Amino acid sequence: MVTKQQKSEAKLDLSSADLQELEKKEKTPLEKQLDKVICFLPFLMTIIHLLEYLYIPNYPGNQNTFTYVYFLGAFAIYYLIRGLLAMFNNKQFKRWRYKAPLQTLIFFLLMVYDILTLKTATLLLPYFPWVDQLINAILSDWSFLMESTTSSLSLLFQGFILGAIVGLLSGILCGYFEKTNYWISPFVTVIGSIPTTTWIPIVMVLAASLRNGALFVISLGVFFALHNASFAGVRSIDREYYEVAKTLGAEQRQLMTSITIPAILPNVFTGLIQGMSTACTSLIVAEMMGVESGLGFYITWQKNWAQYDKMYGGILVICIMFLAVHFVLKLIESHLLKWKDA
Repeated sequence: MVTKQQKSEAKLDLSSADLQELEKKEKTPLEKQLDKVICFLPFLMTIIHLLEYLYIPNYPGNQNTFTYVYFLGAFAIYYLIRGLLAMFNNKQFKRWRYKAPLQTLIFFLLMVYDILTLKTATLLLPYFPWVDQLINAILSDWSFLMESTTSSLSLLFQGFILGAIVGLLSGILCGYFEKTNYWISPFVTVIGSIPTTTWIPIVMVLAASLRNGALFVISLGVFFALHNASFAGVRSIDREYYEVAKTLGAEQRQLMTSITIPAILPNVFTGLIQGMSTACTSLIVAEMMGVESGLGFYITWQKNWAQYDKMYGGILVICIMFLAVHFVLKLIESHLLKWKDA
């Protein structure tokens, strides 16, 4: 057991996360063994799903391939390795113990969906293709999907970067200078209350090209998210920090770079993540309504031809793309904001 004196000494050099771990009640031997079992649940669930896929008969007329077997086998190997690594590394153990239940649930839901589609036809084609069919559709149309993904990413990041820069600058200036806030905030409040996608039909008509119109709509959504986040961040800064810095001889530029920008970074990353979500929505809607390239165009194209397996494949690629971008943003945030956990 950890004594109170040990806890007090540990507080001198431990982070908040470490302190929370230290304060937790020590687990019983049974709870520790249960944690180890939970680390292997994703592996066991994947094996159960694999057996269900191979040995439960398909509904008459439904056919499957071994593509999904390779998919499940790869995940089973991955989960087995993660479980074994967790047994020999305490840090890996805590991380995987936290993630394992959700990973288990995902493959349980995939198994249920497989039973409802491929095995029993409770959910009928063409609107509900089974997972094996979905993966094969993605593989068969891989080049077109990658071309569409590249186009969407190009448009997404151009609009995202443009909107983020303008929103960040306007939010800081409005939060920092009252006169700037007087002139800009009323327009931001009124226009920001209108959903971004509402502007798409108007912008598509007025813009010089459909792509430029989509770029503007994406930038607009990101602009509002970053403006509001950075504005709130600046206004939440204690003014005494500025007074102390001025007393020490800091200039206006130094106040901005040494106090304002570091202090609003948590708000900025919250705005970036929110803005990325808005940007992805605006991107797909804009592509569906006119831009003749990208994943939104791909999904609409396949839906019009009743190729629902390929349509769902496009939706799946969008989800993966958004998760990847979100992961990168969180990675950058954790790197730049290490001091938050100190």
